[in-house]
Amino acid sequence: MKTDILGIQFDNLTREEAKEAGAVLLRSPEFHYAVTPNPEFILAADKDLEFQKILNQADLVLPDGIGVVYSAKILGTPLKGRVAGFDFACDMLDVLDEMGGRLYLLGAKPGVAEEAGRRILESHPNIVLCGTHDGYFKDSDPVAREVAQAQPDLLFVCLGAPKQEKWISRFGLITGAKLAIGLGGALDVFAGNVERAPEKWQKAGLEWAYRLKKEPKRIGRMAKLPLVLVKAAGRRVTGKGRQGVL
Repeated sequence: MKTDILGIQFDNLTREEAKEAGAVLLRSPEFHYAVTPNPEFILAADKDLEFQKILNQADLVLPDGIGVVYSAKILGTPLKGRVAGFDFACDMLDVLDEMGGRLYLLGAKPGVAEEAGRRILESHPNIVLCGTHDGYFKDSDPVAREVAQAQPDLLFVCLGAPKQEKWISRFGLITGAKLAIGLGGALDVFAGNVERAPEKWQKAGLEWAYRLKKEPKRIGRMAKLPLVLVKAAGRRVTGKGRQGVL
């Protein structure tokens, strides 16, 4: 079931339902990909129709950001809740561990993916870390071939949006992965370089505020987020925003 939020077709799922849906994709023989749009994605996709198309063609489109949830309420098409990309990634690692499957980590600065992989394996001993590659490359073709040779089941692509989604759209099928997920800065969190907000901040929908407290330089990005709420309110007033459930 899809819910249109400012041009992006979100799957209206709880975290547990998203895990179940992701598990089906991960266990299937075909290639699939998941995206986790936050308010920045919505604003970018409004100006980049290629990016918007890639998001809407994903097998799973999960609302990562309290601003998306609030926008949905303003539009009169509420979502069941936020499904953070990092949480979804953790759930997919649990499924992969049960499978004894293969994981490839792509992105971040040199050395980060390796450390993230080491820590992931500490808590998921049945996973095979089949390869890593940093995000500092100019030519994607040899990287895609390297991933394909590693034969991953699950592929984390952490290059930042929209680069990671466009990379997945172009090269995902070539990699042979069963499920690819665009995850931004998740590898830095897995590697222990970035601290995630405490659970009480997450439950209160204030993870963005915690990150801003820890990284004041993010103020420029955060200042854009209210624009999504303004856009949603404008659509609701004009009657153009209530596009309903598909």
